[in-house]
Amino acid sequence: MRTLSGGEQKRLVLEALLRGPDEVLLLDEPDNYLDVPGKRWLEERLRETPKTVLFVSHDRELLARSAQKIISVEPGPAGSDTWVHGGGFATYHAARKERFARFEELRRRWDEEHAKLRRLMLTFKQKAAYNADMASRYQAAQTRLRRFEEAGPPQEPPREQDIRMRLRGGRTGVRAITCEQLELTGLMRPFDLEVFFGERVAVLGSNGSGKSHFLRLLAGGDVAHTGQWKLGARVVPGHFAQTHAHPELMGRTLVDILWTEHAKDRGGAMSVLRRYELEGQGDQPFDKLSGGQQARLQILLLELAGATALLLDEPTDNLDLESAEALQEGLAAYEGTVLTVTHDRWFARSFDRFLVFGSDGLVREVPEPVWDEGRVRRAR
Repeated sequence: MRTLSGGEQKRLVLEALLRGPDEVLLLDEPDNYLDVPGKRWLEERLRETPKTVLFVSHDRELLARSAQKIISVEPGPAGSDTWVHGGGFATYHAARKERFARFEELRRRWDEEHAKLRRLMLTFKQKAAYNADMASRYQAAQTRLRRFEEAGPPQEPPREQDIRMRLRGGRTGVRAITCEQLELTGLMRPFDLEVFFGERVAVLGSNGSGKSHFLRLLAGGDVAHTGQWKLGARVVPGHFAQTHAHPELMGRTLVDILWTEHAKDRGGAMSVLRRYELEGQGDQPFDKLSGGQQARLQILLLELAGATALLLDEPTDNLDLESAEALQEGLAAYEGTVLTVTHDRWFARSFDRFLVFGSDGLVREVPEPVWDEGRVRRAR
């Protein structure tokens, strides 16, 4: 077992569960660590299994292909609540938008009825002041208004996340990244590559093909290699680590991290955290955060550091749907160069160049996201 990669271990466990005797499976992020062939395999198994499966996932493609119903866990005024959408992911966003519109319509009607009852009560109050026969009507109007207010307004809608990623970047030299006969020792054969300012490059390939090593090398990490690579003028790399391995952050609270390096005071730190929906975790240490919260903090630190070239290793892996969409919007507005290792098919469609790190050690460029290495080799 110890010789298997994380993706291989995950797939073995899923095989055992899907083939096992249990009729109900509870799968927490079953797609994490799987490459795209593994994700497709999982989608097929979920579609064909006779078992009942409740699974947590933030992979939009997996949800679109496998989920027959969506249970949305949403923060509300009295704590988290759930909403069940009886259709698949294709109709989820439209149904959710309609749901919020219904909340607004019910509240509007309640406010109108409340104002109407209050006006009626005040009218009878004025008339009762000079006409004793109106006293009973005034009392009845008071009672009706009181009962209406005691019943209370309709349910408050769940609070929508408001994550605002302000990835700014900045102008750099035309050639942001240049590689000449670069070989990652034991992983990739020598290859040449030029990445120009402003390009969005998705790095694709199977697990263990060297993609993460490549980003770590460009970020200045100690990776065995031969050949040459260099960053262009004014290129400041910012590295997002898939494993969230940041020893320098361990044991430190978020306020301390920001206050020490990026904010003038505690208030400034909390203000920045609020934009990433992390103010509630301000006094928690980094290592106690969830995977998604750690991912959001990493992106926030890249924003504050002023990186002009983002090197992102599976940035959407632990992000919830709203955070992943906020990241896509942030990258669309980013003035800089982006290299991203990803197995997120939905996310990959937003890029304009695609490099495939093959299991045969070759780096190939393809015109669109390709997840089947056989197709890549036939195209060559």
